Amino acid sequence: MTNLAKPDIRPANPNFSSGPCAKRPGWSPAVLNDALVGRSHRSKPGKARIQEVLDKTRDILGIPEDYRIGIVAASDTGAVEMALWSMLGARGVDMLQWESFGKGWVGDVTNQLKLDDVRELKAGYGQLPDLAEVDFSRDVVFTWNGTTSGVRVPNGDWIPDDREGLTFCDATSAVFAMDLAWDKLDATTYSWQKVMGGEAQHGMLILSPRAVERLESYTPPWPMPKIFRLTSGGKLNEGVFKGATINTPSMICVEDALDGLNWADSIGGLKSLIQRSEGNLAELARWVENTDDVAFLADVPETQSCTSVCLVITAEWFKALSDDDQAAAAKRVGAILDEEGIAYDIDAYRDAPSGLRIWAGATVEATDLEALTPWIDWALAEVASEYA
Repeated sequence: MTNLAKPDIRPANPNFSSGPCAKRPGWSPAVLNDALVGRSHRSKPGKARIQEVLDKTRDILGIPEDYRIGIVAASDTGAVEMALWSMLGARGVDMLQWESFGKGWVGDVTNQLKLDDVRELKAGYGQLPDLAEVDFSRDVVFTWNGTTSGVRVPNGDWIPDDREGLTFCDATSAVFAMDLAWDKLDATTYSWQKVMGGEAQHGMLILSPRAVERLESYTPPWPMPKIFRLTSGGKLNEGVFKGATINTPSMICVEDALDGLNWADSIGGLKSLIQRSEGNLAELARWVENTDDVAFLADVPETQSCTSVCLVITAEWFKALSDDDQAAAAKRVGAILDEEGIAYDIDAYRDAPSGLRIWAGATVEATDLEALTPWIDWALAEVASEYA
């Protein structure tokens, strides 16, 4: 590969991190001016502000009225753990794993909860497990979109309406960018810092009536940390889903989440958010189709993520390198783009195959991705010359 001329056009926003993700277009700290700092989150205005976040979340995502929505501690991880610790153990569980976060949930269920009846259905990076093998007489735990592999489930059709077990869905890099089948999901989690580009720390937990029934009819055999307790006296703690959070939330983060929801509403809601994300994927796909140097880690188009787009380097010079040199070369590409102020934080996840991971969710502008790709071509050429 010969050296290429350095491109002239730069992305207006170089933030392509997969979490925390880019803020929405036009964001500035001024949107936080009305945050209820110094006020109790349990005050009347504090609870009203939190409730507004819950109500707008329901409206934009189209969450059924009989589903509960709550703000919980410790980001998506806290929300997932709360659901697993509170409801698993009533029946056997199928754990789906095709990237690092799914693998982590398997470890927690087997090593911390120490459940005996656990089936692990797994696939390597870039692939999905055989969804037809899932047994829905059991509980099922899965990620809708594998953040570190760039692989998503194509839809919810593989989940039956008459399932006996509950579905636990980590949707943190899917919600607000993909069309989730809420009638197929019983316990769904995400965090503000992903698709909406909000501030970190807080998680969201969305429960179906079936999940509530499990909470009120089943008591796990292990001690339950206070931060995970969703019931009191055998009944759901409804306050958690009406703005009375278990822990103290940041009212600055609440204000920022509300700003993101208001922005989503202003551009046309969920349909527009999905269109923006899918349009961003299409922009990257056009580039991938016209180069021999990169390819999607997910080789099935229907499973390619429109948020955490994971790419492998396929250039001949790169394939000739040892595994260690490939890892170093891929990181060098990311480092060059970082040094140039073109793209921050686009290295592949540490456990994933060497390559690049570009966030393309709804807060990213397609024009920035269009400007980015020639710079990646240039950086690849620069690194190729270093290994010549």
